[in-house]
Amino acid sequence: MNTPQSPKSSLLARVPAMLGLVLPAAALGLVAAYAVHRLPEAEAAAEPTTPAPIDAALIQRGEYLARAGDCIACHSAPGQAAFAGGLAIDSGHGLIYSTNITPDRQHGIGAYTEQQFADAVRQGRRADGQHLYPAMPYPSYAKVTDADIHAMYAFFMQGVKADASVPPATDMSFPFNQRWGMGLWNWFFGADKPFRGQPGWNEQVTRGAYLVEGLGHCGSCHTPRGFAMNEKAYGSAEEKFLSGGDLGGWEVPSLRGLPRWNEQDVVDYLHTGRNRTAAVAGEMTSVVEHSTSHLQDADLHAIAAYLKTLSPVKDRAADVQPQGAAETQRKLTAAVNLTLGERLYLDNCAACHFVTGQGAERVFPRMDGATVVNADSPSALIHVILTGAATPSTAKAPSVLVMPGFGHRLSDSEVATLATFLRQGWENRAAPVSEREVASIREKAEAQAPAVAEKTAAAH
Repeated sequence: MNTPQSPKSSLLARVPAMLGLVLPAAALGLVAAYAVHRLPEAEAAAEPTTPAPIDAALIQRGEYLARAGDCIACHSAPGQAAFAGGLAIDSGHGLIYSTNITPDRQHGIGAYTEQQFADAVRQGRRADGQHLYPAMPYPSYAKVTDADIHAMYAFFMQGVKADASVPPATDMSFPFNQRWGMGLWNWFFGADKPFRGQPGWNEQVTRGAYLVEGLGHCGSCHTPRGFAMNEKAYGSAEEKFLSGGDLGGWEVPSLRGLPRWNEQDVVDYLHTGRNRTAAVAGEMTSVVEHSTSHLQDADLHAIAAYLKTLSPVKDRAADVQPQGAAETQRKLTAAVNLTLGERLYLDNCAACHFVTGQGAERVFPRMDGATVVNADSPSALIHVILTGAATPSTAKAPSVLVMPGFGHRLSDSEVATLATFLRQGWENRAAPVSEREVASIREKAEAQAPAVAEKTAAAH
């Protein structure tokens, strides 16, 4: 059973719900006034310029930085060219389709000047002056340096093959289809400050902070959100930054301090999608596959070193007491007078995770003391039981380890009973799971992916 992070099939998976902008009715007058006075005028199309000489090293660096920013994940749709856009992101208020960011001059960003490219990346503003939705994590990308923007611009203009694909038009319901309203959201909730290190950080920690807070945009999923789906913090100086939250019905864990992992555990997880005790699932599967598994060891160690400096939040899994593990193991081994939860575990889980709940290092994740099992919300655990998970194939771990989903064979009541056993067996001491919670998550999981696929097919 893998340790999930957060889902990516919907907008709620990657900054998503931000697009909701649940503004009170009383603020609509202010929004209208803002529109009248601040609606940006479209900028004139850039005149063609003589292409700059190709700098192979600069382009290679730009490609690396684009990997660090995971640009390919959102700007590439299944069956389409890389970076040609068209990926459907369900905002809850309509579908947002990612844009074509290949150097095609008509349908992509080939006519963008470097300044226009920088404005799109760091300010969420297109070349025509219109605002992007913050499914594009520009509040984090605001911290990217001019030098890195320059390298990325070189890569996208000279290292990416131009493609004339035209993604479907974003289709949001009123008033969310009024892009100028994003200007007001940016004014209230955005972040546009460059990256700054903290006193006392060494060079390694500073590099890790730059990657996490900027291109890595880890806070997009791992920082709690406010009433307008705004991230409550954008940097390490604020305790809420990376303290976890809930996106799309998944419990997103805190990254602060990571008290149960050492630095090498963090590096292994980001490089391969697995470590001594855990394996990836949900949104993080794609992040590892397309982004972190391609980073250099030095950068992964820098990320780990930075995360370990952050003061941890309370972690139930770190507080468990070694008093029930032996009893759970004894009962499962004897297989006598078992509860329904214990029987369900033996029938469906024990072959991989064993009666000890310890799993197998770098193969089957640990259940005893796992964060996903002990989380305040059981949502991520329920998702994995219902739909399963698979580790990505990476350069350092090319094999794919698959956990099957059990939604087809277990009822809502049985899933709730199994999840409750997991959360209260061995040393775990989390609240029980209700059948109602399972039914709600099953309904969303079954409806979400087919709905997005159907709308995407219709749009194309």
